Amino acid sequence: MNPLDTPLGFCSNFLFVPGTRPERFIKALDSGAGGVIIDLEDAVAAEDKETARNAIRVAWPNFTAEQKKRLVIRSNSPGSQFYSADLILAQELDVACLLIPKSQSADEMNGAALVLPNTALIPMIETAIGLDHLREIANANQVIRLALGNLDLQADLGMVCDSQESELHTARYQIVLASRVAQIAPPIDGVTPTTDDVVRIQDDAERAKRMGFGGKLCIHPKQVGIVKAAFMPSGEEIAWAQRVIEADKVSKGAAVKLDGRMIDRPVVLLAKRTLAIAGKY
Repeated sequence: MNPLDTPLGFCSNFLFVPGTRPERFIKALDSGAGGVIIDLEDAVAAEDKETARNAIRVAWPNFTAEQKKRLVIRSNSPGSQFYSADLILAQELDVACLLIPKSQSADEMNGAALVLPNTALIPMIETAIGLDHLREIANANQVIRLALGNLDLQADLGMVCDSQESELHTARYQIVLASRVAQIAPPIDGVTPTTDDVVRIQDDAERAKRMGFGGKLCIHPKQVGIVKAAFMPSGEEIAWAQRVIEADKVSKGAAVKLDGRMIDRPVVLLAKRTLAIAGKY
């Protein structure tokens, strides 16, 4: 699945909203967020799972076609007692994208793809097993990009991270590398727990971009603008992306060198994503 077939493939910011708060769905879509994740997992208590699913069912017909392209549903984790019902809901609504937490194998992703043949998948890497199986997960059917569940991964690995999460640098690098090798869109970095520390949010977003991530998860509308600004391409990046696209057109999709650098499919996808974020593609 081509990541550019959906705006979520190049989106730089994703805002979570609890599935039990349908009055916030439209507000989240109007917040400036590129993608909105309606959460059925962490934000919803066990006894409220079905209530949340029903709230999504009721709200779904009121979303426009454009809004539905920007909506993601975060299911519960594969193997949990709630996962099957979440897949049934996603199938019923023909959702554009499913975010699957605690993803640990290609079989889980391929199983979801069988049930949801028209749905893009974003596996969340937040366990040691998921990190160990990164490459097979990244290459599974319909996976358009990976996402990091930084807080859960810390807990699963028994880490006590500093404020910069230095201890997760290796994991972040592995996720970026696996995405590049699989030729999918750059991954999505995890959340910043604070909503009021603007410097911390900005620093986290800028670190994510420097490391090769293509976006970041947001837990509050106040984070969206900060994250979006951090990922906005520079003039130099836009100019390079335009040259890449032009070189690709001239070569008719064949690999070609530009300024001594090989231009292949992942580089072209990154250039298209850069221009899309800048509103020039």
